[in-house]
Amino acid sequence: MAQAKAGDKVRVHYRGTLDDGTQFDCSEGRDPLEFVVASGQVIPGFDEAVTGLEPGQSRSVHIPCEKAYGAVQEDLLFRVEKGAFPFEPEVGMQVRMGLPTGQGMVVTVSGFEEDQVVLDGNHRLAGQDLNFHVTLVEILQA
Repeated sequence: MAQAKAGDKVRVHYRGTLDDGTQFDCSEGRDPLEFVVASGQVIPGFDEAVTGLEPGQSRSVHIPCEKAYGAVQEDLLFRVEKGAFPFEPEVGMQVRMGLPTGQGMVVTVSGFEEDQVVLDGNHRLAGQDLNFHVTLVEILQA
């Protein structure tokens, strides 16, 4: 039977948890995730977890943050005067922030420091080691 390899279009079911057991994502009840292995569509550790599996096989893996969403980048933490908001910001709220380049980015309100709002532009799973249980459903094309 064929094994998943770089360049294969595959469909997988998965369950993702943090080291404390908190589930952050799961494909249960949805269509399987479809992607091309080693194409950059998923985090590197997820690509590695699927590589070598045959349809119907499963694997549980621990993915260090370096092969997931990376470490928290301090340069993606911003402090903005609370008065700059036309609404009352709350922790966990996502807001669009304009950049000097004219582009925008979505950031998360992560806290408050005196009269400032701390905004975090990192991925919500940055700095976290992840655990996945993956099952290869099928290889669609090589």
